[in-house]
Amino acid sequence: MKKVSFVVPVYNEEENIEPLCSGIRTAMETTDFHYEIILVNDGSSDGSWANIAKMSASGKYVIGIDLITNYGQSSALAAGIDRAEGDLIVTLDGDLQNDPADVPMMIQTLKDEDCDVVAGERRNRKDAAISRKLPSRLANFLLRIITGVKLKDYGCSLRVFRKDIAKNLGLYGELHRFIPVLAVQQGAQIVQVPVRHHARKYGKSKYGMGRTFRVISDLLLIMFFKRYQNRPIHFFGTLGIITFGAGVIIDIYIFVLKLLGNDIWGKPLLLLGIMLTIGGIQIITIGILSEMMMRTYYESQQKKPYRIKREVSSED
Repeated sequence: MKKVSFVVPVYNEEENIEPLCSGIRTAMETTDFHYEIILVNDGSSDGSWANIAKMSASGKYVIGIDLITNYGQSSALAAGIDRAEGDLIVTLDGDLQNDPADVPMMIQTLKDEDCDVVAGERRNRKDAAISRKLPSRLANFLLRIITGVKLKDYGCSLRVFRKDIAKNLGLYGELHRFIPVLAVQQGAQIVQVPVRHHARKYGKSKYGMGRTFRVISDLLLIMFFKRYQNRPIHFFGTLGIITFGAGVIIDIYIFVLKLLGNDIWGKPLLLLGIMLTIGGIQIITIGILSEMMMRTYYESQQKKPYRIKREVSSED
């Protein structure tokens, strides 16, 4: 019998922990799967960890992980996924807006479609139109265009993964926003299904318009990752050769002018040619160094993007 691991990042969600665990338990009782719930406290400043410890003590299926500080959602997800023992790994938010009752349907879809990831598409979103829906739609549109991964809703945290895909996502920073892209880079097949979405009952949203600029910055990063992560010399080398070539052409032109007796000193074009030539050499050098760093990354032992302060389970 397969085991399902639920991974839930928690940041200041003390009132949501108990009803979330109850909802997961109710949903999984309709299936034949064994399951575990991994609650990762990401440096909460409220009573979230106390409630996680309480739930862990009261049920053998709950595991609590307390990170030493607030690392962000990506690292919290990475900590939970690394700890997960299930054949299938389910990720969802800790704010009760995702509905655990959708999980059995998503697991069945994973089986029926023989895919690697089933992602949720939030229908009738219960979020503010200006601060949440509008930036989300814009981000979804840009991601579809830029990455070629044709999902309608990138922002839904409710997803079901096969273990081998989830364990190799390589999450850190703010890359949780681009999990579907990271999965596709591994060759994963993704199916998206409609899921329910509820209004937040307790606590405050951690999102707002301010994150739009961070999303755009991360989008540029994911563009680079998708095309050049394993071959950075193709990006820096091409750019460097173009820059260096333009500089050489200008330098040759200036040299010809000098041979013809023209006064070249003080001409802005001379300075531009020198700058482009030197800049091109530097960019190519960056590409070579990046290739060396990637080789070191793949050949050396990978380090975790987080530190765990403590862990609790029913066995303690």
